[in-house]
Amino acid sequence: MSSINLTNHFLIAMPNMADPNFSRTLTYVCEHNDQGALGVVVNRPIDMTLQALFERLSLALTDHRLAHAPVWFGGPVQTDRGFVLHVPAGQWQSTLRVGDALGLTTSKDVLEAVGRGEGPAKLLVTLGYAGWSPGQLEHELGQNAWLTVEAQDAIIFDLPAEERLAAAMELLGIDYASLADGAGHA
Repeated sequence: MSSINLTNHFLIAMPNMADPNFSRTLTYVCEHNDQGALGVVVNRPIDMTLQALFERLSLALTDHRLAHAPVWFGGPVQTDRGFVLHVPAGQWQSTLRVGDALGLTTSKDVLEAVGRGEGPAKLLVTLGYAGWSPGQLEHELGQNAWLTVEAQDAIIFDLPAEERLAAAMELLGIDYASLADGAGHA
């Protein structure tokens, strides 16, 4: 199992997920290699808007269409740090390119560009990320904690939060509601 690469895949939390940080979540894997894995939860908005975040960072947000956009819980690691998942990947100071079009940026320059109305066409701003040490994600997969499927940008950026998990499940031909808590155990 150590040879799998789940970069640019969704992790769909199984109903029996014990960790409350990931219960009923859809996580986008930005990097997966022999050093571990890194991703962001893409279906759990928090009680903060982009306007409030920009005010907290002393940044102006001139694009009023984004003012009420939610900030997201990206995962339980470094919840005081921002991560911007976006299309196109662009040329920012600190961007992890995921595939051809998508990027995960941690540098403030992307937010400054968003504030000026010059940012990426589509974005999701999270606080925190999900991280796994080497072999940890593979172990969790072996424990039936997650289902995996190749990601689609449209699910992340074009659907409301409450529809994203079900849409990812549909890629597998499965209705999330039909999964039993013990799914995957024979």
